Amino acid sequence: MRSEVVMPQMGESVTEGTVTAWLKEIGDFVERDEPLFEITTDKVDAEVPSPLAGVLVERLAKVGDTVEINTVVAVLDTEAKAGEVSAASHEAASAPAKAASASSGAVSASSGGSATALASPAPTTTSAASSNGVPSREELRRTRSTPLVRRIAQEHGIADLSPIEGSGMSGRVTKADIMAFIESGAHQGTNGSTGPIASQPAQQTRQAPAAPPITLGDRDRYEPLGPQRAAIAEHMTRSRATSAHAHTIHEIDFSAVFKARKRMKAEFEERGVKLTYTAFMVKAVADALRAFPVVNASLDGDQLVYRGDINVGVAVALEASLIVPVVRNVDELSLLGVARSINDLAERARKKRLKPDEVRGGTFTLSNHGIFGAEFGVPIINQPQTAIISTGAIKKRVVVDQKTDAIMVRPTAIFCMSFDHRTIDGATADAFLAHIRTTLEGWE
Repeated sequence: MRSEVVMPQMGESVTEGTVTAWLKEIGDFVERDEPLFEITTDKVDAEVPSPLAGVLVERLAKVGDTVEINTVVAVLDTEAKAGEVSAASHEAASAPAKAASASSGAVSASSGGSATALASPAPTTTSAASSNGVPSREELRRTRSTPLVRRIAQEHGIADLSPIEGSGMSGRVTKADIMAFIESGAHQGTNGSTGPIASQPAQQTRQAPAAPPITLGDRDRYEPLGPQRAAIAEHMTRSRATSAHAHTIHEIDFSAVFKARKRMKAEFEERGVKLTYTAFMVKAVADALRAFPVVNASLDGDQLVYRGDINVGVAVALEASLIVPVVRNVDELSLLGVARSINDLAERARKKRLKPDEVRGGTFTLSNHGIFGAEFGVPIINQPQTAIISTGAIKKRVVVDQKTDAIMVRPTAIFCMSFDHRTIDGATADAFLAHIRTTLEGWE
């Protein structure tokens, strides 16, 4: 029996995914819950497990295709044997992804790997008219655009996306579409524009100056940014244009942490947990966030939102990008709990097994440049947070005791904090970092 596999919804706000790799060839037999293909969204990279056991007979989306959730991307034959289907007769890699139908047999590949619900009726992708409850193209443009597009629209005072000609599926407005619309100036008081949002003056984004032209050499080559790399580029550029970045740098003595880690390491390993220096840092950051609520906050227009939860994002470097899984409610966890969470999130991040909910909701971010030996790094704030810390390598350095003038060799690390000067003053930032330093240098 032929069963359709659809693009799963990887999180409440995620409406589409980009296929980044097929892990099975046409004719391959795939077990239930065995990874079938990889996707990336603006939130997470993930492997999508097969919802059923069977032979892969069709691939309806190419690598690089971005398709809406519930769109059919593959077909399995649950009764065929491996190798019975030839690639030549069934490969449809050049064809665009088909819209999911409401027919039975369409199966959702959930992130949890279970063969779950039949696909819900998919949105119509061809009709521009609206009738009998079927959304019109204009409705799709407004309701099916990505969070990124909606955020860009809000920042530029664009309340209605319908005047924009969408090049995405179902006429969806893509990031390229809305950026072209803005660059053309068409949003200035004309179709779809309401002008700047008066209630959010602090959130206005400055237009980036045009990049100078590039002179190509014979050995130069173009390579498009991957979806996640492009999202990071957009986020970082927007953050620089949004927050008034200021920085402060402190050196912290890790002698006490060294001793504590040496004393507790074996006990943690008996419990199956690797005790890293990052766990100490995250725990110290959480204690400081509790003492300085203004750092654990976000700026919404002209109002400061104090976050009730302390959720610390920990940057994890991947092969070609970066992802920031979030350790939630860190202030309620013991050091063991923090270490266990970091181990789990970092391991699954590298295996592309994170869930979308695990990379959002952060209220503060820690980035560890030191893992690559850097003295320190100057990080960019992860919006809509108001501060971020990067840590340098823990190295033996010569230090001078400020009381006795004694010259000593101590393991130290250099912390750099970038903070939004609109909401945090330098004195507060220094006091916050001093709190972290006191915690780490006095660890027992």
